Amino acid sequence: MKIGIFFGGPSREREISFAGGRTVYDNLDKSLFQAVPIFVDSRGNFILLDWHYIYKGTIRDFYPPVSALPESQHKLQVYLESLGELSIQEQDRIIGEVGRRVLPHELRELLDFAFLALHGPGGEDGAIQGLLEWYGIPYSGSGILPSAFGIDKIAQKKLLKALNRPTPEYRVLTAEDWDAAASQGAMLDYLVRELGLPLVFKAPRQGSSIGISILREADAAKFGAAVERSLFRKTVTRAEWSRLGERDKILWVQQLTDIREGIGLPVVLSGKKAELGNTTSADSGIIYHPEALLQALDGAFETANAVLLTNVDGEAQVLVESFVAGREFSCIVVEDPSGNPLALPPTEIVKGEEMFDYRSKYLPGLSRKITPIDLPEAEIQRIREACEEMFRTFGFQVYARIDGFLTKDNQLFLNDPNTTSGMLPASFFFHQAAEIGLNPSQFLTFLIRTSLAARRRAGMQPVRLGGLLQQLDAAVASRRHEERTRTKVAVIMGGYSSERHISVESGRNIYEKLSSSVKYEPVPVFLTGNSQDFRLYVLPINVMLKDNADDIREKIEHAEAGHALHPVLERIRQEASTITSTYAGQATAQPRHLTFAELAEEVDEVFIALHGRPGEDGALQRELEKLGLPYNGSGVESSSITINKFETNRRLREAGLRVAEHRMANRLEWAADAEIFYRSLERQFPYPFIAKPADDGCSSAVKKIKNRAELEAFSQLIFRDQEALLPAPATVLSLGFKEEFPQKEAFLVETLIARDGARHFLEVTGGLLTHWQADGTLAIEVFEASEALATGEVLSLEEKFLAGEGQNITPARYAPEASERQRISDEVKAELKRVAEVLNIQGYARIDAFVRVRETGAVEVIIIEVNSLPGMTPATCIFHQTALSGYTPYDFIDRILEFGKERNARLTAAG
Repeated sequence: MKIGIFFGGPSREREISFAGGRTVYDNLDKSLFQAVPIFVDSRGNFILLDWHYIYKGTIRDFYPPVSALPESQHKLQVYLESLGELSIQEQDRIIGEVGRRVLPHELRELLDFAFLALHGPGGEDGAIQGLLEWYGIPYSGSGILPSAFGIDKIAQKKLLKALNRPTPEYRVLTAEDWDAAASQGAMLDYLVRELGLPLVFKAPRQGSSIGISILREADAAKFGAAVERSLFRKTVTRAEWSRLGERDKILWVQQLTDIREGIGLPVVLSGKKAELGNTTSADSGIIYHPEALLQALDGAFETANAVLLTNVDGEAQVLVESFVAGREFSCIVVEDPSGNPLALPPTEIVKGEEMFDYRSKYLPGLSRKITPIDLPEAEIQRIREACEEMFRTFGFQVYARIDGFLTKDNQLFLNDPNTTSGMLPASFFFHQAAEIGLNPSQFLTFLIRTSLAARRRAGMQPVRLGGLLQQLDAAVASRRHEERTRTKVAVIMGGYSSERHISVESGRNIYEKLSSSVKYEPVPVFLTGNSQDFRLYVLPINVMLKDNADDIREKIEHAEAGHALHPVLERIRQEASTITSTYAGQATAQPRHLTFAELAEEVDEVFIALHGRPGEDGALQRELEKLGLPYNGSGVESSSITINKFETNRRLREAGLRVAEHRMANRLEWAADAEIFYRSLERQFPYPFIAKPADDGCSSAVKKIKNRAELEAFSQLIFRDQEALLPAPATVLSLGFKEEFPQKEAFLVETLIARDGARHFLEVTGGLLTHWQADGTLAIEVFEASEALATGEVLSLEEKFLAGEGQNITPARYAPEASERQRISDEVKAELKRVAEVLNIQGYARIDAFVRVRETGAVEVIIIEVNSLPGMTPATCIFHQTALSGYTPYDFIDRILEFGKERNARLTAAG
C-alpha cells in the first residue's frame, strides 16, 4: 500500500512536523507499506521530495536551496517566505531542485492513503482533510469537522461551557479591542478582576504551546508583552535597539524571526515603508528577510521612538484564561477496533520551566514524563474516562491528544485537545502506545488500519476502502509469521557518560530503523553500572521509549526492587488486548537482566549505540570479542586510542597531520598550587583557548575559556569532589539548563583554532564507511563533509544531534564555484582518509575538523577529534552525508552490521 506522508507545511510547527514526518517515513513497516514523502512548503505547495532531503536536520538546511537565496551579508538561513513574492515559474524552479511539484489532482495516482504529520493551521484545522475528501483519498486521524473544532481553542471553550464541563474561566481579547483601548491598564485591571492572577495568554489557533505566556503580576509592561506574544507582534523602542551592538542586533533579529519562539516573518513595520531592495515589498510595506528587518529598524529609529512589528499571518484574537495550579498531564486516546475511544495511560509532565512550552515538549531532559501519572488507580481511571468522554463529545476519530490539570482540591480540568500529536520517537504519541506493547512501527500500522475503517464508516468509497482493509489485514497476518526468521541484533544504548541521553536517542533510532525492516529483529539493551561492572538489561518497548536515560535506569531499578506492574497498566493492557494481539505479537514485560554470555545465546550480533565511555573506549568491544559476537565500529585497539583526545592528537601530529597545540592539565598539579597551575596554562595558551575532557564524547563540557575567571570556574567544576554542580562556577561558565559537567582527574587544553588570515574558514564534520575489498584489504569511503554552524561559542550536543536545533550545510560551502568547491572537498576528504588510516578506524566514524582556505588556494585541515561511534540520532548530519552517496539510513546501518559480521568471520578463520 502506498502511504503518502504529508509533512512540513505553513505553520509555526513545521520543523516538528518535518521531524515527525521523518519518524513516520522511517518507521512504516517496509513489508506492508511503500512510503511516499510529500513535503508541504510554507506556501502550501505539495512536493514529491527526493528521499535524501528527508534526512536533513532542518527544513532550512535544504529549502529554499542555496541557489535561490538572495545575497546575504550574514549568511542567515531563511524559510521560503523570506524570498518575498514569487511567480509560479520561480517557485517551480526552486521546487525542482529538491523534488517535483505535485498538483492536488495528481495525488490520487501517487498514493493509496495520506498519513498526516502536519501541525497547526493548514494541517490539523480541516483544510488538508477537506482537500483529500474532495479527491477521495483516505487519510489519518480526525475528519473535517472535528479537526476544525480541535484547532479552535475559543470554540472549544464555548462548547465546554455550554455542556457545563469544568474548564478555566476565560475572556477573549481581539486585536481591534487592543488597538482601540484608551487605557491598556484599565483592560488589565478588568481581566485581573474577572479572572484573577496569574493570567494565561494563548494564541487561539496555534498548537505546541506557541504564543503562550503567563502573567503573574499586574504589570502593564509585562501585560503588553504577553498580548503581543499571542498576536505575534513586537514593540521595539529606540532605547532598546540602541543598547545592542552589531552582533547582538543580528542575534536579536534571529530570535525575533524564529517561528517557534519569536513572531516569524514576513512582518509589517508600522508607520514606515522600508526602501530595502528585492527582499522587501516597498509597495505593501512588508518586510520578508531578516537582514531587511535589520536595515528597517536602523532606519526607523532615525525618526521614531518606538515601532511595532506585526507578523502578516499573526492572530486576530487572544484567549485569556485564569491560571490553573495543579499537576499537568497529557493523554492519548485511540479508537479501538469497535470504534470506541480507549484512553492510554496518562502521562504527568514534570516541568523544568514554568511552562510546558515548545522546547520543553521536544528537547529530551527539559521536562520529565511520568507514565502513568502517580495517582491512586481510581483517580487515573477518572482522568481516562474524562478524556474518553471529551473524545466522544468533540467527535474525534482515530486518535487525539488531550491535555489537562488536576488541582490540589481534586478538580479535573481538560484543556486544548489536539487532533494531531507530535511524532518524534519519544513523544507522547509513541511513548503511551508503548505502554500497551506497541513499538512505533506497529502503532503506525494500527493507526493506518483504524483510519481506513473510520473513513469507510463516514461513507468514503466503501467498496474500495473495504478492499484496502482486507489487503492490509492479510498482510499483517503474514508479517507476524515472517518475524520469526529475522536476524536478531542487540542494540546497546544508555551508559553512564554525560552523553547517555544522546546514546538513547541514537539507540532508539537504530532500533526503529531495524524493526521496520524485513531483515532484522532488534533487541533493545540498556547498559548501566560502572567501569568495573557493566550491567545489561533487555528492555520492553515501553521502557525503551521513556524520555531519557535516567528515566530508563529508574524503571530498571524499580523492577529490580521487585515492584509489580502498575495496576492501571494491567487494566489498560487488558482493554487493549484486541489491538496488541493483532499488531504486537507479544505482551510487554519488565526489564530483564542478562549476562554477556546470555546475550550471546539470544542474539546474532550487536550494534553499540553508546557514546563516550563505555562504548567508544574498547572495553565493551573486548567483552564481545571474547564471545565471538560481531559488532559495529572500530576494534579494541583503535577505540582505546580515539577515546583519548590527547593520544589521538599525538599520533596524528607524529604522522604529519595538523592538530591544535595541546597539553593535559592535571588535578594533582591544580590541588598542589592552583595559582602556579593557572599561570602555567596562561603562559602556554593565550586567551581565548579551549578546555575539554580528554576522554569523553564530543561536545561534552567543551568550553571556550576567555579569561582567568572562566579558567578557575572550569577547573573547580571538573575537579570537584561532589556530583552536584558548584553554583558559582556554573554561573561563570553560563551552563545551560540541565547541562551536565563531568568530574575528571585531568582535562585537555588546546589552542583556539582561528581564521589566521585565511580567505575562507569553516568547521566541518565528515563521516566515513569502510568496506572489505576482494583482495582482503580495507577500503575507506569518505563522504562529503557537512559545514557545522554554531549559535554559541562551540557546537552544543543539541545542535549536533537534535531535530530542528543545529544548522548543518551538506556539502560544506568551501567555495562558490562548483569546480573549486570540489577541489577543496577532495583535499579535505584525502586528509580525513589519512586520519582513518593512521588510527586504524574500521566500520564507520565521524571526524571533526576546521578548514582554512588560503588566498593562494592552499587548503589546511586541522583535526579536532575522532568519534569511533558517531551519534546516530535521526537528525545527525552523518545521515545527510550518506544520503548524498546514495545510502538511506537503513542501507548505511545494514552495511555497518554486514562489515562487522564479515570482520568477525575473518578473525574466526584466521584464529
